Amino acid sequence: MSEIELQRIGTNFTGKTCFTHARAAVAPNGSAVMTTQPLRLSGSDIYYGLHELTSRDGGRNWSEIREVPNLARRPFPGGEGREIAMADATPLYHRATGRFLLTGASMLYCDDEFVPPPRPRHTVYSTMDPVTGSWSAYRTLDMPDDPEETFFAGAAGSAQCLELDNGELLIPFYTMTRKEACDPWHNSCRAAVMRCGFDGGTLRFLECGNFLTTPVPRGFCEPSITAYGGRYFLTLRNDEAGFVATGGDGLHYSDPVEWRFDDGEMLGNYNTQQHWITGGGRLFLVYTRRAGNNDHVFRHRAPLFIAEVDPERLRVIRSTERIAVPERGARLGNFGCCRLNDRESWVVASEWMQSPGPLGPENLQRCLDHGSDNSIFIARIRF
Repeated sequence: MSEIELQRIGTNFTGKTCFTHARAAVAPNGSAVMTTQPLRLSGSDIYYGLHELTSRDGGRNWSEIREVPNLARRPFPGGEGREIAMADATPLYHRATGRFLLTGASMLYCDDEFVPPPRPRHTVYSTMDPVTGSWSAYRTLDMPDDPEETFFAGAAGSAQCLELDNGELLIPFYTMTRKEACDPWHNSCRAAVMRCGFDGGTLRFLECGNFLTTPVPRGFCEPSITAYGGRYFLTLRNDEAGFVATGGDGLHYSDPVEWRFDDGEMLGNYNTQQHWITGGGRLFLVYTRRAGNNDHVFRHRAPLFIAEVDPERLRVIRSTERIAVPERGARLGNFGCCRLNDRESWVVASEWMQSPGPLGPENLQRCLDHGSDNSIFIARIRF
């Protein structure tokens, strides 16, 4: 890569909630959308309705952050006070239909706290017409009937998806059965890729590839996919280390291996997602890791690094590593990567204003003391 240009967007941080899950997508004409959503700082993964920022000039200038009514929390059957929210969402520009597609995961709350396990989880999606700028109400992706309830808690959360030349989509997801979801902290998610059709309005499940598993509690989750050199690559989050797998058809993958540098040392990423960038004829990984000077950041989730990947050895080339988004005390691990063309991609992240340790005013202050203020950053990676 030849250049990284950093853009900062302020969010008018209140100290009660912070914007999270900032991710973007861009159409060929420069029309861009970024989605993000507030999180309650006094809780854990308590999300509210999605907001958006839009741009008409390739992201140089952005609108104010505004709520999207069709992407708000809404009542959910099962009792008074129950609500469903769309979270872990990632937008994508779908070339075949000229629509923006937003995929994410359902979250169930009751009285502003999680519904007790077992909680069902589903892939939910919404579409946006760039002409009107209107998002559809989010819908649930229908999955196959399965007596073993394989997809009971299955969703494409924080997933980097891939559009094929025929307009179909490869969407990575992770799942648990109902039985496993009764004790999600001691059971392991399975990850896989599903092939879906999309006509601009409805997303349809077509088939699913092999499931990737590990006995480490919570297993593989938040997978992301890319294509490079005639092969497909899948990167996976795991509590102990990031993993990578490869395959020839986009659906079926080899046994995952831990991410390492090209000198054999462990990458140092753990319990945090990673995403892909392709550009300049090369393959890159964006990730967080233990860096020796970031112990004050929750799960070492900042800064965001980018480095070239050796696609044959499945190793990160240490000499190419650069910081894409700097560390200012807040975590950046829930981020997104967006490809414009072979010459430019974006890394988009918002400062998540929660630190290691018990939640409370002191927790927030640790982020503030290092300079973070819930800014949203766009790192333009040019090749």
